[in-house]
Amino acid sequence: MSTRYSPMCVLLPAVCARVVSVLTLCCLGRLFTAAAYPDHHNTSKHYEVIEPYLLIGGQQRPVSHIKSLGHPASLKVLIKVNGEQLLLALWKNEGLFASHYTETHYLEDGVAVTTLPNVTIHCYYHGEVMGHQGSDVTISTCTGLRGLISLEDEVYVLEPTQEGNTHRLYRGQHLKLTQGTCGHGHNISQPAEMFNTAVFSSHSARYQKQGKDVEKVKQRLAEIANYVDKFYRSLNIRVALVGLEVWSDGDKCSITQDPFTSLHEFLDWRKLKLLPLRAHDNAQLISGVYFQGTTIGMAPIMSMCTAEQSGGIVMDHSDNPLGAAVTLAHELGHNFGMNHDTPERGCGCRATVDRGGCIMTPSTGYPFPTVFSTCSKKDLAASLEKGVGMCLFNMPEVKVLYGGQKCGNGYVEEGEQCDCGDLEECLNPCCNASTCTLKEEAVCAHGQCCENCQLKPAGTPCRESSNSCDLPEFCTGADPHCPANVYLHDGHSCQGVDGHCYNGICQTHEQQCITLWGQGAKPAPGICFERVNSAGDPYGNCGKDTKGSFAKCEARDAKCGKIQCQGGANRPVIGTNAVSIETNIPLQEGGRILCRGTHVYLGDDMPDPGLVLTGTKCGQNMVKISLKQSLTKAYYNQTQTHSDLT
Repeated sequence: MSTRYSPMCVLLPAVCARVVSVLTLCCLGRLFTAAAYPDHHNTSKHYEVIEPYLLIGGQQRPVSHIKSLGHPASLKVLIKVNGEQLLLALWKNEGLFASHYTETHYLEDGVAVTTLPNVTIHCYYHGEVMGHQGSDVTISTCTGLRGLISLEDEVYVLEPTQEGNTHRLYRGQHLKLTQGTCGHGHNISQPAEMFNTAVFSSHSARYQKQGKDVEKVKQRLAEIANYVDKFYRSLNIRVALVGLEVWSDGDKCSITQDPFTSLHEFLDWRKLKLLPLRAHDNAQLISGVYFQGTTIGMAPIMSMCTAEQSGGIVMDHSDNPLGAAVTLAHELGHNFGMNHDTPERGCGCRATVDRGGCIMTPSTGYPFPTVFSTCSKKDLAASLEKGVGMCLFNMPEVKVLYGGQKCGNGYVEEGEQCDCGDLEECLNPCCNASTCTLKEEAVCAHGQCCENCQLKPAGTPCRESSNSCDLPEFCTGADPHCPANVYLHDGHSCQGVDGHCYNGICQTHEQQCITLWGQGAKPAPGICFERVNSAGDPYGNCGKDTKGSFAKCEARDAKCGKIQCQGGANRPVIGTNAVSIETNIPLQEGGRILCRGTHVYLGDDMPDPGLVLTGTKCGQNMVKISLKQSLTKAYYNQTQTHSDLT
């Protein structure tokens, strides 16, 4: 059984950055099908029953003792798998909750109740299997042990039973998922750590599914976040919650079985309602509605940090939160600019197909994929070089991370001069790991402007300009960290290019033609855009109308529809699922002109990359600003906003 992701237009660099993401959960309608979760009635076939134990001072204790211990900073757990004892070393995920974390639910009359929890403990852990190199463990201890154990040659899923301390242990391939696709299609340097602070919102159907128990809803969402954070740590990206919202009184936006419409309803709600209340960089909605066809997720490509498109939708398709977490990680990858791992790309994946493969594969099933491929890492690096995610380069406020201050957790918190982890893992020559203070004669221990325990001189470059809309940053001589990333404001003219900056990127027809057709490609004359995009068919259009039909472009909007190019390669260079659409247009003065468009068979989780990209100048004083159901709403007269546009 496989889950396909359909393509659509959906938390990094060599510096520490802050990713503020709102992951909004909206659960509606029926949540599960018979194929969406393990068969609990055939233990011999699908799972074995085990009894894990805590290892405390050399003594074994039931896992039920965890609560009485207050969910300590570290745990050791013994489990027996196929007759072999495995020792799980677990550490509390100190970075899961960010500063000013809030929780919101709604009364029956629609009144929002928001609290700032004064909680210093939680029950979400990351870890490893002792003696197994490259192993990973992601566990929650809120009610028994629930989570994922990854070894070199096997993946296991652990969950509690209703009977005492016993637990079910599944092999990954036995945890089945509903078939589905990603609504996105096709379209190395290791980045330094970045932070994605997220808000989760849960729709009323999930609230009711959990017996109207807000705590159960919150626990499920935090488990999803804990998984996603673990997946992205391999890319030096951290996912942290800044808030949680339970839609206990009804919908906050319209979610239907049409994933495309639902996505844009959600993105509109995010921009108009959520952004003004909670600053964030990205939003993901998790829905209980079964989308039409096989789509289980959809998100815009290369849209991180944008007000209009930085988000996605995810169907909560599995009884185990791991299922939604994998889909969410996939859609978030699209936001970062990651394309699908299609065969022609020749991607390297350290997990074989029988172990789930990699997260960005267009069709996933069981076992769940939990790692990123070499293609995903290259896509991420390329996106960052283009300026995608410019808001992510800024330092997070790690001094106020949820969970309380703790020397040795790897975060420099208030009152600490440095923090290089615990004594066993610290490799920083400038930091005393036992006290989180600087060593003698050391001035600094962390940051791009710290070298050999001393501050770099003022004016030393610490972050290069990534494109013509980005500005370089320099050390101040007084701070070990590179200053916040700065880029030209929206509407500023690109340097040497006929275009305008938008979210730190200079999008142009020229660059898009090169991306689609390779070097030597250029935009076709205006008559190509006008003639082809006036057809209102799959090969020439301005998007879709509210009925799902392709919309014709008006003459003034033609350059905001399907991109038309000339020159370049004989066929599109973006993958085997892209085909060339050539149109010969007769000229009044005689002769013909060749217009080259592209149609890409993407799947269900991302919009057509053959459409002109958001932020592209597509007419006099016109800039495309978003992809809507109807693209007639996706661009505007920029002179109303920026007086410097020409």
